[in-house]
Amino acid sequence: MPFTMSQASLPVFEIGLNALSAVLDKAAAHAAAKKIDPSVLLGWRLAPDMFALVRQVQVTADQAKNGSARLAGVEPPKFEDTETTIDQLKERLAKTVAFLKTLDAKAIDASAEREITFPLGPTNKGQMVGADYLNHFMLPNFYFHLTAAYACARSCGVAVGKPDYLGAIPITRI
Repeated sequence: MPFTMSQASLPVFEIGLNALSAVLDKAAAHAAAKKIDPSVLLGWRLAPDMFALVRQVQVTADQAKNGSARLAGVEPPKFEDTETTIDQLKERLAKTVAFLKTLDAKAIDASAEREITFPLGPTNKGQMVGADYLNHFMLPNFYFHLTAAYACARSCGVAVGKPDYLGAIPITRI
């Protein structure tokens, strides 16, 4: 049986978003234990020209939600980017996972050769066939922002490691 577009995307996004939610739990616990205002963590950025943690989380969710919706040929829900707390970010991640579970895997699978039009910044658009869009735009952007969010938390002293980043990967132990 061939490996499908939905198999290459939906589980990846669900595992990554849930792992990010768990990283945020650890960030909240770290802030409480160290008596740090959580907004300091949410405003943390790795470099001056990079997004802060709050925006990294938002964009990670948006990459999964919007890209998957485009592949499925449906309109994604609109999130307003107004989160200011860890709990609000976790709610956004949970809403994204819930949305992904509503998507028709067969519609995503059928998008491999269909032209996908997507925004490239505020004024430009790009176009790729679905397979290229998934492999060369969606997944790299998802992993970039997921990694940046993880790295923001880690650089603030949150005790997270590789297992926290990987999340609940489907592993068989022998």
